[in-house]
Amino acid sequence: MDVAKTKRNDLSLIEDSLNAETSYVKDEECNDTAVYKRDGRCNILDYLCYLEQRMDEKMGIEPVAIERKLPNARRNKTWYEELSLGFLWASPTMNLPCCATGMLGWQFGLSLKQSLLCYIFGSILGGAVAGYNATFGAPTGLRQMSVSRYSFGWWPNKIVAILNVIQQIGWGAVGCISGGAALSSVANHHLSPRVGIVIIAVISVSVSFFGLRVILRYERYAWTVFFVLFMILFGQAAPYVDNNTEASVKGSKLAGSVLTLLAVVYGSTATWCTVASDYYVDYPADTSTIKVFLLTTLGIAIPTSLGMSAGAVAASTMNNNPEWKDAYNQHGAGDLLLRIYHPSGFSHFVLVLLVLSVINTNIMNSYSGPLSLQQTSQLFARIPRFIWTFVCFVIVIGLSLGGSTDLNGYLQSFESLLGYWCTSYFVIMLEEHLIIRKGDFSNYNLEAWNSPHALPHGIAAFISFGLGVVAWVMGMSENWFVGPLAKLFGGSGGDLANEFTFVVSGVTYLPLRVIELYFYRR
Repeated sequence: MDVAKTKRNDLSLIEDSLNAETSYVKDEECNDTAVYKRDGRCNILDYLCYLEQRMDEKMGIEPVAIERKLPNARRNKTWYEELSLGFLWASPTMNLPCCATGMLGWQFGLSLKQSLLCYIFGSILGGAVAGYNATFGAPTGLRQMSVSRYSFGWWPNKIVAILNVIQQIGWGAVGCISGGAALSSVANHHLSPRVGIVIIAVISVSVSFFGLRVILRYERYAWTVFFVLFMILFGQAAPYVDNNTEASVKGSKLAGSVLTLLAVVYGSTATWCTVASDYYVDYPADTSTIKVFLLTTLGIAIPTSLGMSAGAVAASTMNNNPEWKDAYNQHGAGDLLLRIYHPSGFSHFVLVLLVLSVINTNIMNSYSGPLSLQQTSQLFARIPRFIWTFVCFVIVIGLSLGGSTDLNGYLQSFESLLGYWCTSYFVIMLEEHLIIRKGDFSNYNLEAWNSPHALPHGIAAFISFGLGVVAWVMGMSENWFVGPLAKLFGGSGGDLANEFTFVVSGVTYLPLRVIELYFYRR
């Protein structure tokens, strides 16, 4: 990049530090540490970026992950590679945590039929939200947190990026907790779940270091193993399935349980909307947006609903097997699956493979979380991705160890909570693109993606998002708080946060954005 020093803005400062071909030489004046000079200055960050860049070149790993992928830097994809747009999502969605989430319907007192309908509908709805945001990747060449700058602006978008980091770390913790518990079950509880958590975290972060190319290659094929395992689960659970027991909750409590379960399922799939475009930036700019939307939506919805349905079927067997019910209540989903899969040797082998499914999800979380951290500030952008990956790794382990005793409670609270802010994020992105920019990517100044002075101020998005927070609180139903709207359903309440947030953010953003454009013209 060739920009005059006198006119350097934030874009040039970041891109120069990360992208420029810089000559690094050892500085004899800084001989007490491994510090190298760049442009006559000692800078350890630049040297670390240099080392990461050299490592990426040697190993064929993706360099400078947050930069915009220019059209001439991409290649055409084969029909199989385009089809893999859908297969990509099967591996991180059809997994052990997904199966454990499928058991929540039984805990909420719903019948098997009611639970299955919630899982299918909620997965499709959340998958469509992620599918829409995925369509921004190929036309812009930008990661999701960079795309949203055209709605949220430079500064408010940092809030979104931080929330996304928290989200990816939280999902990593979900995977580690469920995987650690399953490993403990495999070892007949001679292995502490906490040790299992550390093992899962180490493997996940190790693979994520290798960047997007390796991740895509792995995720395209890994799902086939877990598809077969879930089909076996359906078959072996079939003789014990209870499809006759009616819901234990009635009236308004039944409606509340359905709404809360829908919020959990929707949250588990819609949360992909904050990283969806990250995985399509290498595709040609003219890749069909309809194709991307459909394949992403179905690629998320079908595996998720399949995995959750497997969990629901497994949970229903507990109505006919008190021993299985006791095992689940004492040790969780891992012990229940050990009893459904048989014989014993085979069940232990299967559970080990299902533990590997957790790694599929955690790899993507470990990749996208550091990307969002790099986009929160100029300084953070200059810190190499491998450092942020390690930081996220440490936090994930801490959260996992803290929440290891209550996976079901963690799933219910965490997944639904994530859906709330993703709904606001999606609505704002939707109205900005379809109404303000008329659904035309030519109305985006893509060269300004990293320039604060050329992007919107984000005032409209900030206010609308803030009002959305109020809506969340009013309608949310969590273990630790039930909003006034949710309380109307009695019992533990009915989660209306997403519905209320959708309306509030949708109604407020458009007029506020029109006013913002009138005064600031961007």
